[in-house]
Amino acid sequence: MSPYDIRQARETDLDGARGVMLDTFYREFGYGYRPEWHADAIDLRGAYLEPPRHALFVAAKGDEIVATTGVRAVAPASPPHPGWLAERYAGGATAQLFRVYVRPEHRRCGLARELVRAATEFVANEPTYSVLYLHTDTRVPGAEPFWRSIATEVYDNRDGDPIGFQTVHFEIPLGR
Repeated sequence: MSPYDIRQARETDLDGARGVMLDTFYREFGYGYRPEWHADAIDLRGAYLEPPRHALFVAAKGDEIVATTGVRAVAPASPPHPGWLAERYAGGATAQLFRVYVRPEHRRCGLARELVRAATEFVANEPTYSVLYLHTDTRVPGAEPFWRSIATEVYDNRDGDPIGFQTVHFEIPLGR
């Protein structure tokens, strides 16, 4: 992975990680920061560093943070997902993968795969978690084939998403 350092985020990584996330919302997704969906990106310390069982992972190239991945113990809620899906992951035994973002000029270097590996290892070593869940918008180039290569589809909501996203929900095996 040289020249990249894959690691659990430090306090000094938060501004760079926030920059990756905000740039993704604005430049990649085209709809910008939405507080109802993205509040964790503003308060990274409160969302990922302080709570037990949560973590933020980054890829750094020198002093620059170029990619992120987060883990939180929250049931899927936003954008609005079907009620049965939120219920399936309620109760605190679900880790949800968030913010798997790589700056465009650093893509195709294996960073997302390595960050997801680190996050999966973190979850697998936390005995209170029984599943690692994520969802993706398949309109993002490369997202669907990437997730299909490492995760199992739980629900394809492309035709029923009330906001118009092309969302597919996945689980990543923990290998226990």
